[in-house]
Amino acid sequence: MPKAKQSARRKKFNYNQDRKKLKKQFIKKYNPRIENSQIRNAWDDKKSMARNLQEMGLTFDPNRTLPIKKKGLLREERETKAPGGIVTKPYVLNQLEEEASRPEKDTKTLSSDLIEYAQYMIREHGDNFKAMARDEKNYYQDTPKQIKRKINEYKRCHPEHYDAFISSLSAPQPMVQ
Repeated sequence: MPKAKQSARRKKFNYNQDRKKLKKQFIKKYNPRIENSQIRNAWDDKKSMARNLQEMGLTFDPNRTLPIKKKGLLREERETKAPGGIVTKPYVLNQLEEEASRPEKDTKTLSSDLIEYAQYMIREHGDNFKAMARDEKNYYQDTPKQIKRKINEYKRCHPEHYDAFISSLSAPQPMVQ
């Protein structure tokens, strides 16, 4: 049986490969970047991932941590014991809980074209959505319900802007002579 060609071939050094770059890539894969700042600051590179998370009060494997009720065929229900660990860095858990309890800011905005469209429709037709649907500026041929939805979205996303617009409509315009 003949030998494989690679085994007989001499090993050659590849001068075109950057060994420094390869080492950096390997280290980057081996130690991935931890995005969360609290966990990154408390992380100890000399310990395993499971040990680090256990010291912070977090879990590596939720299936082991949470008790699961097991039913046997003839036996009664029993709970499995979860292994308890000593939490030496409880401040990480407290910081994570505090960050999670903060209310999330609504960042949705509307395009300026849609705002102008809603303002024009309200200015011309008030609350008459059927008339808005028949308006010549209704380029996309929106139905009355679609127009109502767009105006409600405008009210929800920009409440101060909407209130200022409505108050400017109700205020009498000064006569210019």
